[in-house]
Amino acid sequence: MARRFLAVLAVVLALSQAASAKPWLDEKFNTDGTVRTGYDASGQQVVTLSLDQRSGAGFNSDEQYLYGEFSIQMKLIPGNSAGTVSCFYLSSGDGDGHDEIDMEFMGNSSGPGHPVVLNTNVWVNGDGKKEHQFNLWFDPAADFHTYTIIWNPENILFKVDDLFIRSFKRFDGIPYTSSKPMRLHATLWDGSFWATEKGKVPIDWSNAPFNVLYRNYYANACVSGGACHSGSDGWMNRQLDGAEWGTVKWAERNYMSYNYCEDGYRFPQGFPAECSRY
Repeated sequence: MARRFLAVLAVVLALSQAASAKPWLDEKFNTDGTVRTGYDASGQQVVTLSLDQRSGAGFNSDEQYLYGEFSIQMKLIPGNSAGTVSCFYLSSGDGDGHDEIDMEFMGNSSGPGHPVVLNTNVWVNGDGKKEHQFNLWFDPAADFHTYTIIWNPENILFKVDDLFIRSFKRFDGIPYTSSKPMRLHATLWDGSFWATEKGKVPIDWSNAPFNVLYRNYYANACVSGGACHSGSDGWMNRQLDGAEWGTVKWAERNYMSYNYCEDGYRFPQGFPAECSRY
């Protein structure tokens, strides 16, 4: 009887937690496509985006931001996810001169030797040829991992769990995304034309629908036309210290699969100016 009572109590507590948890998707975002919501055992809202042959899915913030720290936990597609792209990014819009800060996860063929590639990129005034790509050193479909973007007047930082993997610095005389407010987006879409081995491996639709899970969204940011949230001093002047630069170099040395500053074919007239300043 005691065991049964405890089991019932656990269910009641879990439901109570779910009911009282802050529904960040419902309060902060618009959605598109097949988007489902639920709660895990700890009461956190879990959002599932689904991709099939008819359409992808996504959510985008109501607010626009000018600088901030943004993070989310994601659990990616298990098995053969070749051709799919799962994203967490900021964008000022779709126009020719838009700004954007990207974390894009390019699906893979299942099995050893086919890691999921994380593409980090910064677009400024419509120019987006600033990619650093990394082969993830863990299985991103086995569990949730935390992905973070810090954007301030001095640099844009990319972080995976507790490790910084990239700093895109601001340099005098070089365009930087500093004046265009951006919305926060998460999307799942068909990227067959470029995502897996440069488009050589298409989506196997027999595995559809493909699902990506998001939870534990966090933002501490300056709202466009309004004030910064409390605690902005924690990220507004944030730059990497020596140890954190060490993790960037570790990621570059062991897991970087593409660096635009080494792609002479793409830049026959010379590399972008910032490449010589790091």
